[in-house]
Amino acid sequence: MRYFILLLICVSFSCKQKEDTPQVEEKVQEVVSGSLFKTIENPSTGKAHLPRLVAQNGTLHMSWVEEEDSLAILKYASYNDAKWTTPKTITSGSDWFVNWADFPALAVNGETILTNILQKSAQGTYDYDVKLNLLSGNEIIKSNFLLNTDGIPAEHGFVSMQPYDDGFYATWLDGRHTKNENEELNQMSLRAAIVGLDGTIREDAEIDARVCDCCNTAIGITYNGPVVVYRDRSEDTEEIRDTYIVRWEDGAWGLPTAVYHDQWKLNGCPVNGPALDTKEENVVITWFTASNDTPRVLVTFSKDNGVTFGDPVRVDAGMAIGRVDTSFLNDGSALVSWLEPKEKAVVLQMVRVYQDGHKDAPMTITTTSAQRASGFPQMETIDDTVYVAWTDLQGDASQIEMVSFKL
Repeated sequence: MRYFILLLICVSFSCKQKEDTPQVEEKVQEVVSGSLFKTIENPSTGKAHLPRLVAQNGTLHMSWVEEEDSLAILKYASYNDAKWTTPKTITSGSDWFVNWADFPALAVNGETILTNILQKSAQGTYDYDVKLNLLSGNEIIKSNFLLNTDGIPAEHGFVSMQPYDDGFYATWLDGRHTKNENEELNQMSLRAAIVGLDGTIREDAEIDARVCDCCNTAIGITYNGPVVVYRDRSEDTEEIRDTYIVRWEDGAWGLPTAVYHDQWKLNGCPVNGPALDTKEENVVITWFTASNDTPRVLVTFSKDNGVTFGDPVRVDAGMAIGRVDTSFLNDGSALVSWLEPKEKAVVLQMVRVYQDGHKDAPMTITTTSAQRASGFPQMETIDDTVYVAWTDLQGDASQIEMVSFKL
């Protein structure tokens, strides 16, 4: 049985009447009127959503999905010197699993771009595979090839990717063990593999046998190698859903360990995974928890490649919704973004947090919606410039909005 249980706070906001959600014009005006923010026109058109941002070597890269009737289209463009490249259609299909939380990942290694889509593999609602696409310049090197090679019609998704040596490291939630007749034996696992620049898949390995079913994963590269953070699921009947980390060390994946013991007991999945960034031996992790019936967003730093972490710092003002992102800055501090309620609306908040635990005053980027379709806002930094993208809802339609500002 698939669990998609959201917290009451999320449900209460997503069920509000339309008049409780500010109109698009109001939201744009709020952003534009702020002296810090610069609106960036982006190349998405039509019904566009699910942006993914990656900053690499001074260039901002973005993938997104556009929908035309039953057809879903994955597109890509890059932004440099205040100009976008001509959008590239990477792939399209009418048999995709298009989801607000489980959306295409993006990674850049030199001139090579790696993305993914989720393609239905059987009639079950959550039976789909991860299909990868490799792009170099305007050329598709390899299209729609499988990341998961188990051949079992089950859920495979929540992909995260990072460039690694002569290719990419990818991690994903894998449902190959969820098709048992005895439902008590069904459990989602976490896997990782290297994707070569030619599309070869190697070193495919299970790195945690039992994890939360539908929370996004995050991967980063430290001096010691890859680290993956995700929402775990305890082995006993307690159903503890805390954030865990697993590290590559001495040529193999180590044992998963808790980033912090929230002791969040939840008989279901909150669809609200952690965010991660790495900078040399430094790691920053941001996550949402509602342990002790207190929804909040926490941040913690590591200075030893993710082996140990400092005390978590709370950044929200209360009753947070989550959907977090984080990015290191040049001085070792980090920016954190999240959603939280404010009066009758929901706002996208951002704050700078320092490794000694203190933080600046938070800023509001925009008003938005807690509805699932608003997705997960994205944030990236290039030198002293911050870029933010999110899905803006307009009834049944949607568009991607972007702003930038200098620190």
